Amino acid sequence: MTISVGDRLPEATLVMMGADGPQQVSLTERAKGRNVVIFAVPGAFTPTCSSAHVPSFIRTKAGFDAKGVDEVICVSVNDPFVMKAWGEATGATAAGITMLADAASEMTGAMGLAFDAPPVGLLARSKRYALQAQDGVVTVLHLEESPGVCEVSGGEAMLAAI
Repeated sequence: MTISVGDRLPEATLVMMGADGPQQVSLTERAKGRNVVIFAVPGAFTPTCSSAHVPSFIRTKAGFDAKGVDEVICVSVNDPFVMKAWGEATGATAAGITMLADAASEMTGAMGLAFDAPPVGLLARSKRYALQAQDGVVTVLHLEESPGVCEVSGGEAMLAAI
């Protein structure tokens, strides 16, 4: 079943690069008592993700801060080393966006948002979406129809919705 507005974020463990290497991040604990915006992409370094999705959140990060969003998080089914390099390459890390790896597709699968595109080597990847969660409950959800499009899930659309 696909996650919907009013649902709780699933129990899932993500991974981020810390000063001493990969660190486990509990999605439930990260969102508890906080206002977070999460956007997910099919893959780091892929065309639409790099040229449209991440840049839209870099452009709008200050607007989210002004609206009381505690953290903007980018999630992809990649390893934490790739997510760190991608965050640095795109400027997302410097902009204050948290880059989290859903390495085992645990969060993506639990949310019912996984898809496969074997011809391009994408397996158990995340559909493209953006959501706002307050204290772990989804309050806004913008899900793209196609993984190659970034319209309703972009930073500007999310900022306008919250």
